[in-house]
Amino acid sequence: MSQTVADFLVQRLHQWGITRVYGYPGDGINGIMGAFQEAAKDGQGPIWTQVRHEEMAAFMACGHAKFTGEVGVCVATSGPGAIHLLNGLYDAKMDHQPVVALVGQQARMALGGSYQQEVDLISLYKDVAKAYVHMVTVPEQLPDVVDRAVRIALVERTVTCLIFPNDIQNEPAVAIEDLPRTHGVVYGSVGYAAPRITAPQDEIQRAAEVLNSGQKVAILIGAGARRAAAEVVQVADLLGAGVAKALLGKDVLPDDLPFVTGSIGLLGTEPSDYMMKNCDTLLMIGSSFPYAEFLPKPGQARGVQIDIDGRMIGIRYPMEVNLVGDSTTTLQDLLPLLRRKADRSWREKIEEKVVDWWEVTEGRAMNEAKPVNPQRVFWELSPLLPDNCILTADSGSAANWFARDVKIREGMRASLSGNLATMGPGVPYAIAAKFAYPHRVPVALVGDGAMLMNGINELVTIAHYWQEWPDPRLVILVLHNNDLNQVTWEMRVMEGNPKFAASQYVPDFPYARYAEMLGLKGIRVDAPEAIRPAWEQAFAADRPVVIDAITDPDVPPLPPHITFEQAKAYASTLLKGDPDQAGIVTQTLKGVKESIF
Repeated sequence: MSQTVADFLVQRLHQWGITRVYGYPGDGINGIMGAFQEAAKDGQGPIWTQVRHEEMAAFMACGHAKFTGEVGVCVATSGPGAIHLLNGLYDAKMDHQPVVALVGQQARMALGGSYQQEVDLISLYKDVAKAYVHMVTVPEQLPDVVDRAVRIALVERTVTCLIFPNDIQNEPAVAIEDLPRTHGVVYGSVGYAAPRITAPQDEIQRAAEVLNSGQKVAILIGAGARRAAAEVVQVADLLGAGVAKALLGKDVLPDDLPFVTGSIGLLGTEPSDYMMKNCDTLLMIGSSFPYAEFLPKPGQARGVQIDIDGRMIGIRYPMEVNLVGDSTTTLQDLLPLLRRKADRSWREKIEEKVVDWWEVTEGRAMNEAKPVNPQRVFWELSPLLPDNCILTADSGSAANWFARDVKIREGMRASLSGNLATMGPGVPYAIAAKFAYPHRVPVALVGDGAMLMNGINELVTIAHYWQEWPDPRLVILVLHNNDLNQVTWEMRVMEGNPKFAASQYVPDFPYARYAEMLGLKGIRVDAPEAIRPAWEQAFAADRPVVIDAITDPDVPPLPPHITFEQAKAYASTLLKGDPDQAGIVTQTLKGVKESIF
């Protein structure tokens, strides 16, 4: 039987080294599904992984890209299937992850006829996949369009999209050697190796002069510094600097390094806040942290930034020197020009602040709550985390405790939806991590709002596949507080409005019992003394586990510094009468008390 366009597509993905795709079937991609089925017979194609919803396929493709550095691929049918991919694809785009979306379309002769499920997909995808979105209309376009979609996703670290009308999928493919050697033909080829990119030497010299002249140097790292961890440590040592981490850079350096101040921003730590308020020099590496209010005041510090994307450089702080290049190479060129600072008092002060902060964090975690303090759930987790585990967090109050309380060790990975900050990726990220690294233990940290949004559906996916994994462990923590907690606290502290129960209440759901129904292990935690045994049982289990932690929604995710405006809004909340007023006042006083040292 001759090779079809769909067969060629699947074969070409295999040649690019793509081993797994995530998707949901539909008649708009029947030809593509048949090609995956044929390829699976002889192991010559990517493994098809069925999810519960197309949005989850896109989240998993993004998670795969984040944790492997490879291209993630998601597949959806025409019309509604293609539409469903969008949120997960925007997550990938905004966190600069290489993802290729393959979507179906109605037959070519139907286009323009208001046919069922006919959606203008090129226009729909023009923003999220603006680097490269094309519809295949003739077989001769392959392999070039496939090669370009994969290569551009890698080169630009972004989303690309190919659209396949259903009638072309089963047309005979045209081999490269059979393409006409004529005007207009475009050939393709497989392969891409990332170049060595660094800034000009004179600019690196300028950066060194700025950094050498500073007495109080602060370093902020993001996900772009991940492969430059050793170089960041060397720079910090020479400059006597502390290192703060943007949320996407949480796993770049371990938290047991005494000069690592932890996260920055609203979800950040007091040492990071102190360092930014008092530094005279700022070095940003591989981060586009957007919140200017948590960086030094303009004019307070001289600035140097390193980023591989020239479009994103110099926009968060008025930098004196902007170095466009990859973090590793640029730091390697910079290091010989840096002088070790003899005065270590700034570094010593930062390290003292870090020690104090961990004491404050532990004190807050151990405060009593009704029934369980959510911060303690995370605090108890840190020392029990398996080596080389992979942490995922969802948006919401879970992200606060993940950012502040979880201590990353060397070899661990961690991520969440950074720039889109969407609800929903915590569980699908963990599933993608497990498929990519079946011998490692993923731990998803999610709130009950996100779990009800889509996490419980993906438990079905876990139940379907877990027995294929050589190490069956995958742990999901659900903060069960029946409240959209992050938004509730934002309403109180930012708007001065009390909790609006009609919008904030989350219906009750038996997460642990539901896991048991699916053949997984469920553990319910409703007392503080049950927290540690629950984690120990989960990491010793012979199957995936859901920990259903009944936590107190009144425990506030206190920011590193409470502004006058926030205090005023909070007071307004209390004057208006919050339905949980007694609890939030009690828990806020407990948290503030621990900060006084």
